[in-house]
Amino acid sequence: MQKNKFIFYNLLANSALATITNAFVWFALTFWAFLTTESVLVTSFIAGTFAVFNMLCAFLFGSIVDRYRKHTAIILSNVLSLVAYIIGAGFFFLTPREVFADPSSPELWILIVILIVGSVAGNLRTIALVTLVRGLFEEDRDKANGMIGAMNGLSFSVTSVLSGLAIGFYGMDVALICALIATVVSMLHLFTVKVEEPIIIHTEEKPSHFDFRGTLAAITSMPGLLALIFFTTFNNFLGGVFMALMDPYGLSLVSVQTWGIMFAFLSLGFIAGSTYIAKYGLGSRPLRRLLLVNVVLWITCIFFTIQPSIILLGIGMLFWMTLVPFIEATEHTVMQAVVPYERLGRVIGFAQSVESAATPITAFMIGPIAQLIFIPFMTTGAGVALIGDWFGTGQARGIALVFIISGSIGLIMTLLAFRSRSYHLLSDQYALTLKKTSD
Repeated sequence: MQKNKFIFYNLLANSALATITNAFVWFALTFWAFLTTESVLVTSFIAGTFAVFNMLCAFLFGSIVDRYRKHTAIILSNVLSLVAYIIGAGFFFLTPREVFADPSSPELWILIVILIVGSVAGNLRTIALVTLVRGLFEEDRDKANGMIGAMNGLSFSVTSVLSGLAIGFYGMDVALICALIATVVSMLHLFTVKVEEPIIIHTEEKPSHFDFRGTLAAITSMPGLLALIFFTTFNNFLGGVFMALMDPYGLSLVSVQTWGIMFAFLSLGFIAGSTYIAKYGLGSRPLRRLLLVNVVLWITCIFFTIQPSIILLGIGMLFWMTLVPFIEATEHTVMQAVVPYERLGRVIGFAQSVESAATPITAFMIGPIAQLIFIPFMTTGAGVALIGDWFGTGQARGIALVFIISGSIGLIMTLLAFRSRSYHLLSDQYALTLKKTSD
């Protein structure tokens, strides 16, 4: 067990560097594109494109994880990212910079797609690491998931400040060079880590890359598991609003440097929430805790943009960052408990694919909706006279109104989930699995 922990800690440290790098590219690209084009539509479409790639690749990545050794899948993730960043950097340096200022420029979107591919390739590593937790740990998997969450939070914290400072003071060229160096270092370290993985005995023929039927059968055989995936999918549907509009809203209040540093500080909440899980676990009723966390999250979303205040926004985001790790940790812990190991990668990939499918729909829709409806409503439209005297007016207040409506919808749906049959069925199945393991 100690040897498995040592292997896990090495992979966790390696993943921290790779995750920081991939998130750094994503953040830097979003900041740079918005500041270069000054277009909310561009950030919305970048978020949507990123989510589409996640959706299309997640199930394939899960199949790769089940088909090959997890260590091999992690190495492949690094290779894909490195190749994409090399191509992206070359394209960026060979293209006249003024071309990127046009939101409709083909060169801009070619660069965006190339760099998104490199960033999304990191999800293959994530699925492999979460799946490997099942193979390395018989107990305390929730705590291991908490460590992964803490690593992601630390990565997010470092990434936020680095990307904001890099774009604010140096530009995209320096950001790309740093990403290349870090990716190479991560790969070199990965070759020094020897992973002794459990042998997988497949209960069916060796999985194809797109075994939809078998994976769906495995999910539906577990009462309530499909409902959990769809609940998280709905959360992501609303989360697409924040993915598309949070940066434009934050940058309307502070500079890009301040925004990056602020994100770094606030993401300490993510680390705190994940550290709590790593130390204390999720308890015997993780699904109940999941729904309670969602209630607090959506109430927070209703109020953190009620006034144009960076302090109010910061407090709300701190609550959000602290509680979000409980959602992902709960989903992974439940899946690791009830899904057979030989299918776990595909089930996690399926879940990510379905959950990610909701985000691009919202992200692609919400940019034009905000730009054409809510922003005019709070700038020159009826909203100015209706609520403008206390709510405020202008572009940022139109975005804030979108956040408030999204939070209200999320709260209603979470309260309904508490009364659902699927919630009670999956809770009972999880408790039964834990009892069998302890016996």
